[in-house]
Amino acid sequence: MKMFFSFRLVLALSFFSSVLFAQTNETAQLTGKASKSSSPKSDATILYLDVHHFGPGKVTFNAVMDAHKKDLIVEKKYGVHLINFWFDEARGDVYCLANAPDSQALRNTHAEAHGLLPDHILLVQGGKMASANGEKNYFLDLHELGAGKVTLKDVAAAHQKDLAVQKKYGVNLINYWVNEKEGIVMCLAQAPDSSALIKTHAEAHGLIPVSVEKVQVGK
Repeated sequence: MKMFFSFRLVLALSFFSSVLFAQTNETAQLTGKASKSSSPKSDATILYLDVHHFGPGKVTFNAVMDAHKKDLIVEKKYGVHLINFWFDEARGDVYCLANAPDSQALRNTHAEAHGLLPDHILLVQGGKMASANGEKNYFLDLHELGAGKVTLKDVAAAHQKDLAVQKKYGVNLINYWVNEKEGIVMCLAQAPDSSALIKTHAEAHGLIPVSVEKVQVGK
């Protein structure tokens, strides 16, 4: 089952790369103005989630933290604001959340800072960030709902249902991010284990994630 989930995640993220070059136009639609590529004067109001695949055993948390610090030194040059990152040690995957004028500005930041370019960049919209609690286990899950099959409003409604159920399973839903065009949703949560998060979604609305990754949170 874990191999199937891993395959689905790789398949989904591979497909994202094929639509990456269309994101500049999508950015303009969301903001109502043309994107100002890589300009340090641009308002970094667009939200991106980028993904780096290093592979199992190829990278450590400390190495990712060092790269993130280098990003923070360079980011202003390109109008970027790196918000946070999450690291899946088992798979060697890194997820970075950032505001940027466009996806190229984010690539330029990584390129100059350390040369580690993301494999995929997703244009997303997010919800309201909740506070973390004492639970030490963090998870990122992936929902594939289908292109054009979900809106930010739909996900916000489903999230409210999650919040009504989560305590039953010891879960704390922190936030979610939506790519409406491709029908992709990712959720960040604290939970005793991955099954607790799956059970929360199942009871709340029945939308089961195709994968759940245990992650470490950037500092």
